[in-house]
Amino acid sequence: MKFLNPLLFLLLLTPVCHVFSQTPDKKGYKIGEEASDFRLKNVNGKMVSLSDYKDAKGFILVFTCNTCPCSQANENRLNKLNEKYSSQGYHVVAINSNDPEVSPKDSFKKMKKRAREQKLNYPYLDDGAQNICAKYGALKTPEVFVLSKTDGKLFLEYKGGVDDNVLYEEKAKEHFVDDAVAALLKGEKPVKTITKAHGCRIACKVLY
Repeated sequence: MKFLNPLLFLLLLTPVCHVFSQTPDKKGYKIGEEASDFRLKNVNGKMVSLSDYKDAKGFILVFTCNTCPCSQANENRLNKLNEKYSSQGYHVVAINSNDPEVSPKDSFKKMKKRAREQKLNYPYLDDGAQNICAKYGALKTPEVFVLSKTDGKLFLEYKGGVDDNVLYEEKAKEHFVDDAVAALLKGEKPVKTITKAHGCRIACKVLY
């Protein structure tokens, strides 16, 4: 018996979040370019900016959501990355840019519930107005942007997927974000700077 490709299977199951993959190289910041800071509400009700992290060396910035199976499958991986690297200066910061009018299960109230139930150990910020995903050129969930910090400025070092198996953590053979951050901490540039981010399209009224 032949089995469906996992991403095709998810496409059939998730009519709101259209599963697809595309190299994120036509919109937003390019590798090596300076990226902008932002100020968004965290699920604990506090406003968060990257500049709040005074001693940060960089960030693992992730565009994600409550509803995409691919995002759900990466929550534990993000917890592990934050546990491993936050003490070394690289912090995981997650952003939900799904429009709650298009995807009601991604409302701020639902975000708070998701963060609590999944015991997320990183900020989970609301970008329902979609200003930040538009600046960064994020199209999918999950989609990662690794930023380094030099003289108070942020620079894009890597963008794409967390690893090479968006659905099954135990089957991943290449760990793109882990490798990128490890290289940066050694004063080196990541070997891979762009990979395909597999996941669900960010839910919006009009794609920017």
